[in-house]
Amino acid sequence: MVETVFSAPLDADLAVIGAGPVGTALAVLAAKAGLRTVLVDVRSESAAPAADTRSFAIVRGSWRLLGAAGVHGDLKGLTEPLNGLEAVDGGTHWFGAPWAAFSNDDLPEGDREALGELVPAGALQAALDRKAGETEGLVWKRGARFSGYEAGPSGARVHLESGESFRCAVIAACDGIHSAVRQAAGIGTEGRSYGKSVFAADVKLSRPHGGIARQLFTPEGPFATLPLPDNRANLAWYMKNGAAETLAKMPKEAIEAELNARFAEFAGPMTLDGPPLAYPLVMQIARDMTGPRAALLGDAARRINPLAGQGLNLGFKDAAALYDVILEAREVGLDPGSETVLARYREWRRFDSAATALFMDAVDRTFSNDNLLLKPLRTLALTAANKVGPIRQALARQASADQESLPSLMR
Repeated sequence: MVETVFSAPLDADLAVIGAGPVGTALAVLAAKAGLRTVLVDVRSESAAPAADTRSFAIVRGSWRLLGAAGVHGDLKGLTEPLNGLEAVDGGTHWFGAPWAAFSNDDLPEGDREALGELVPAGALQAALDRKAGETEGLVWKRGARFSGYEAGPSGARVHLESGESFRCAVIAACDGIHSAVRQAAGIGTEGRSYGKSVFAADVKLSRPHGGIARQLFTPEGPFATLPLPDNRANLAWYMKNGAAETLAKMPKEAIEAELNARFAEFAGPMTLDGPPLAYPLVMQIARDMTGPRAALLGDAARRINPLAGQGLNLGFKDAAALYDVILEAREVGLDPGSETVLARYREWRRFDSAATALFMDAVDRTFSNDNLLLKPLRTLALTAANKVGPIRQALARQASADQESLPSLMR
């Protein structure tokens, strides 16, 4: 990335690089707000949707943002209300496994809505894609790949691998953990590999789930079930590198036998309801959330442990914060890509980003073992969370992500 002086007018106010849920939602919202927006998407228009058996726990604030993007109608009947969360400490315990649970009943009187919605990943992306295709003011470049950019005092020139280029005021990097925009901006990362992978699949349950997300902490890592419609669940099983990938390639009957041998007592007998997948588990945090005329969002800014399903919600917070910052800059006549404006985005999102990543990492380190010294502390923490009303209420409020400090689209 090179400092360049430009004189030609801007082609767009905002360039969104990457068309996953965060990038597509931001592009739609920005265009609806009157910003000239370009969405750069590596997926070609003729490509079949990628298989994705994950489901996302979309908390209230993020669900409101998706409502503003106009996709609630497309998702009707495909989501499951999240009514509560339960955590059980597995491993060896003399007096039974400690556990904790809270639900929407722990929210303040008069506020008994669901904590959020469980949304299948494929359905969410399809709904956002449909909205992107019909949103005026949004230029959607399909089958296009970002190759670099140059920043100047009056804008940035974005280059695509096809040889095409265009000028914009600010770039939103929504292009994932291996972000090309982040690399072009010269922003490094820090993190570590967990030496684990996650096995994920949809299953049919034999017991009613009641809209409760359940998590069992075992010495090798968590096993979680997220509720889906028709008494189904999306499960995530943390395993050693290689084990999850091997299990995902096994025949359906062999996978079911392994799941039920290990977890039928916790979740009840399960049968697979779709193809499984496996992916490596890493933590990666960008050293800065902004560069010259560029802001990092979602996995480009951080990849965190998916223990509580907060990764996508953090990305939606990024999108909502950048949206507010850009629109406020426009209202007062400031350049939305200036260092002054992007510094506000950086300060707004940096602490939440790093704190959540480190907290999820600490929880994984604390619970994914059978350490005799840590067990009493875990038991105390879970017991307090389960027995002390104010703690349960605080956890329920945090889980719903319904705080006053949220960006405007999420409040």
